Amino acid sequence: MTMHPTSFAFLLAIGAVAAAQVAPVTLMRPATPDKAPAPDGFIQRWLVLEPIRANGLTDSAVQAIVKKEYFPNQFTVIPHDGDKVTVGDTQLTWHAEDTRLYNLNLYHFAHALDKPTTNVLFWALTLVNCPREMPGVRLAIGSNAASVWWVNGQEVIGIYGDRQTVIDDGVSKRLTLKKGQNIIRAAIVNGGGATDFCARFLDQDDKPLKGYTVSLNEVRK
Repeated sequence: MTMHPTSFAFLLAIGAVAAAQVAPVTLMRPATPDKAPAPDGFIQRWLVLEPIRANGLTDSAVQAIVKKEYFPNQFTVIPHDGDKVTVGDTQLTWHAEDTRLYNLNLYHFAHALDKPTTNVLFWALTLVNCPREMPGVRLAIGSNAASVWWVNGQEVIGIYGDRQTVIDDGVSKRLTLKKGQNIIRAAIVNGGGATDFCARFLDQDDKPLKGYTVSLNEVRK
């Protein structure tokens, strides 16, 4: 059968639109128990909760959003991959994710699950395992859009407004990572469009911290 040139062009156009709507593969399931940070220090393994509806990017709005209790023990829980929480009438799932890049693309994450990406709150968590105490380090983060971060239960940094992810956009005061397990928790609030975050630790000389691993609780097979 001979296809009319106009029909062929139409099909190509449809294919291009469909391809544009498919998120690139930047995320994958963890394949090992532990993972070292990237050479430039970025943490590439996270547990991420499916998005919660939320609206507001100013300092006060974001603080109110992240301090609201959506599910029990949200500031202390160390979830497992596949654990579920109920927020309002909606059941949400925690997902273990490795990113191929320096950042974790939350738009790709939500799009792949057919979840909303506009006016939403994402919770993320990772476990940093240190072979010794590491004093004088700083958490350096970037996010699109606003975000608030905790280390071992202490709020250490927040950046606000409708912003793009910039490496080391926000840097905490110096802190100490204890020997053993340290809990890094983040809340990222997005207004609309792309959304992602990145995080790394800087050492006492403000160079990317090395000599530790990140892990999650047991990952589903």
